[in-house]
Amino acid sequence: MKCPFCSHPDTQVVETRVAEEGDFIRRRRQCGACEKRFTTYERPELSFPSIIKKDGRRAEYKPDKLAASLNLALRKRPVSTEQIDAAIARIEEKLLNQGQREIASNRLGEWVMRELKKLDKVAYVRFASVYRSFEDIDDFKTLVDEVRR
Repeated sequence: MKCPFCSHPDTQVVETRVAEEGDFIRRRRQCGACEKRFTTYERPELSFPSIIKKDGRRAEYKPDKLAASLNLALRKRPVSTEQIDAAIARIEEKLLNQGQREIASNRLGEWVMRELKKLDKVAYVRFASVYRSFEDIDDFKTLVDEVRR
């Protein structure tokens, strides 16, 4: 690893620690030339599949967009941030475990709805009403009846 201070190509690892969550490795390094220390982080590089939209366009998977959708549906609902993060992690795990380079947006939407149904029924109805493009009150009634069962 090249030193960020003097650009010397030879640095030595002084200390290595695994992060508390185990998601990355933190390394303290020291430059062989200027002897300054710096920290590097080692994380796995994950390759999520592309999302195929309903109109056929392909889009890059964006974790922020998934989180925003869940947070919007769960706004002012009694669901903790940890529960939301866990739901996102389960959805992303499904995305990675599919082993495909592309996945249809409706499949991703169904996974989101399944997670919301487990977390909060009101949030599930909120999301489903937009996701399924409800046209009238009967669509809502049908969904609410389904959730009550």
